[in-house]
Amino acid sequence: MNLDSPSNPNPVLVACLCADWCGVCRDYRARFEQMQARFPDTQFLWIDVEDEADLLHPLDVEDFPTILLAVGDEARFFGTITPQPEMLERLVRSHTRAQHPPLCSQRGRESRGGQNPKPHGGPSHQKKGLILRPAL
Repeated sequence: MNLDSPSNPNPVLVACLCADWCGVCRDYRARFEQMQARFPDTQFLWIDVEDEADLLHPLDVEDFPTILLAVGDEARFFGTITPQPEMLERLVRSHTRAQHPPLCSQRGRESRGGQNPKPHGGPSHQKKGLILRPAL
């Protein structure tokens, strides 16, 4: 991926800050790397906080996995997430909506005579005309 490409003026970077000695990190690494296939226009980096301590100074990472998500030159998220691929996917998807369909859909009120839309199968949450469904 070319981060300086004119066709991608706001590249997305997702960096996972972990440690090789951490069992949770070792288990999470394969799942983190699988996200690259789901988001090919996003750059994913695995950074070992001990091997790259000079690079990260003065940051002090206390919990794992810690994720840094940046769009262009702007950090949008920096913090710990639970080591589940769904959590990372939701975070990445929320910052790449133009390239990937969102987890929620807007239903036209006019198609239901001005009424709020009704959910269509499965658990969902409804608020102000939005239908939110869990990712499949």
